Amino acid sequence: MTENTLRSVTVERTATGHFTATNPRGGTISFGTGGDNDFTPVELLLAALGGCTAVDVDVATARHSEPTEFTVTVTGNKVGDERGNRLTDLAVTFSVAFPDDEAGARARSILPRAVKVSHDKLCTVSRTVETGTPVTVTVEDA
Repeated sequence: MTENTLRSVTVERTATGHFTATNPRGGTISFGTGGDNDFTPVELLLAALGGCTAVDVDVATARHSEPTEFTVTVTGNKVGDERGNRLTDLAVTFSVAFPDDEAGARARSILPRAVKVSHDKLCTVSRTVETGTPVTVTVEDA
C-alpha cells in the first residue's frame, strides 16, 4: 500500500472499558463499553456510516444552497447468532431542508441523486460494509 491509500487510527486504553482513538493528524475521540456517555464501537460504526454519506451529500448540495436542516439518522439491529455478533437491517435516513428559493430548489432537486451516488460509489464506509471486506487480526509482542 502506498502512503496516499493507507488510512489508520491508533486505539489506546485509558482506563478499564475506556479508550481513545487518535488519527495521524492528532484528532481524538473517546469511546468505551457504553457504561457512560462515551460512544460504543457499534455507535461509532453507525456514526461512520451516516457521517461518510453526510459529507458527500453536504459537499454536493451546499454548493447550491446552505441547508436549514441537515440530520442523518442511522439505525441497525444488533444480533448474535451462529455467525456471531453483528448488525443487521442497517438504515441511513436523511432529513434535509433548504430555503424556499431558487437555490434551495436546485439543492433539493439534486439531494436524492447525491445520496444515491454517495451510497453506491463514493462512501468508503458503506461500500466497505456492503462488500464484506475481510478483517485481519494479529497480536504483536509488546
